Amino acid sequence: MSEFLLPDVGEGLVEAEIVTWKVKVGDEVKINDIVVEIETAKSLVELPSPYAGVVEALLVPEGETVAVGTPIIRIGDGAAVPTPAATAPDLSDMDLSNPAASGGGEGESLVGRSKAERGAVRRARRAAPEAIGVHYAKADVQDLFNAGAPQQHEEVERLVHSVTSGVKQQRGDVPPAEVPAPDPGSTHPIALAKPPVRKLAKDLGVDLTTCAASGPGGVITRADVEAAAGSSGTAVTTRPAAVGTREDRREPIKGVRKMMGQAMVASAFTAPHVTEWVTIDVTRTSEFVERLRGRREFADVKVSPLLILATACMKAIGRTPVINSYWDDAAQEIVFKGGVNLGIAAATPRGLVVPNIKDADTLSLLELAGALGDLTSVARSGKTQPADMAGGSFTITNVGVFGVDGGTPIINPGESAILCFGATKRQPWVVVEDGDERLEIRDVCTLTLSFDHRHVDGESGSRFLADVASMMEDPAAALLF
Repeated sequence: MSEFLLPDVGEGLVEAEIVTWKVKVGDEVKINDIVVEIETAKSLVELPSPYAGVVEALLVPEGETVAVGTPIIRIGDGAAVPTPAATAPDLSDMDLSNPAASGGGEGESLVGRSKAERGAVRRARRAAPEAIGVHYAKADVQDLFNAGAPQQHEEVERLVHSVTSGVKQQRGDVPPAEVPAPDPGSTHPIALAKPPVRKLAKDLGVDLTTCAASGPGGVITRADVEAAAGSSGTAVTTRPAAVGTREDRREPIKGVRKMMGQAMVASAFTAPHVTEWVTIDVTRTSEFVERLRGRREFADVKVSPLLILATACMKAIGRTPVINSYWDDAAQEIVFKGGVNLGIAAATPRGLVVPNIKDADTLSLLELAGALGDLTSVARSGKTQPADMAGGSFTITNVGVFGVDGGTPIINPGESAILCFGATKRQPWVVVEDGDERLEIRDVCTLTLSFDHRHVDGESGSRFLADVASMMEDPAAALLF
């Protein structure tokens, strides 16, 4: 038997969330088979098994965050392990109109049992109201047996009995008075209530087991809790009639989003940001992109104005190297990086990530196009690895894809500048050619540069931005560098 400990998947991470188990108890796994997907502070990572054998137990439930070094799965040497289907009782044929079918025992709350009482279980799936008792029973009993703890068998019996009683009353088979009352000596009295109602009871200091239940199936409602609080002398604040009754939704700050927030706060209040912007005519860039799309060698890669902007930035950094440096406060040094690791900010469902293309300044236009395509597709799938986000030196954030004209981006920690690429729009523009001026409809966009003013002065930042702007106005100008 071997226990797989949660590893540090890179850069000294101390914890990770178990997102999705790829195996279940009883499955046979081989070395390097993917067993779980975790979310670190930087990305989603799939972990391969270092052992071969049969899965004996999943030690951490999905959705839980644990420290590096915590055992997360136990794998046996290949001996047969009973599957949940063979071990847990089958409730599909249970006669829910007969309380004796559950095996008797004490009643227990369906909602709000603590994780310590339940063991490592998953949250039950939501079911239709008329079948909610049956689904809670099947899911919870299955999970309790999956946990494999003998001391929980009595809890299973209590749970089934509680469900049977609640469903029987909900269906109208018997009046509420005939529902079996909990044993006075029971440590698990029946108290059916939704989580928001339980929170209200806790805030008001009301014991749910003393509340009269007026909801269907013996469910305690908000009004029941407020009535109990009023009778005990506890002040109750009643909501105005005009205010909605829908509850707020809370989402834990963790993983990628937590790391992003910490990094942005650290950067914003450490590096003095200066932001400059320029609005330019990018009609020639648009035309150049269309010509590239028609070339055979670019047929298998995505060609967009972002590719031209990235190339222009690489060229401009060559003329203003301080843009590709950072302020090392601990060493009291300015570190000029040997190569340009070009970061592209990407929005994902789990938060903002900034993977980077290593040594982007050494790539040809075609190679850079391929690298940009790979980077964005991997980022959107949430599979960017920590190593792909380490060591960035300069970042582009493309807010134009959202139709936004510009912004004042925050510099990524460990870098000195970030360029914001705004939306390209058709606008009237004064075109000057051979001393003549005329008004035309052109492609126009705004470029915004934020830089660390501790060591990047106004001249350096302005020269870099002007170089990038000139190449976007006339891509052929890039050949001059």
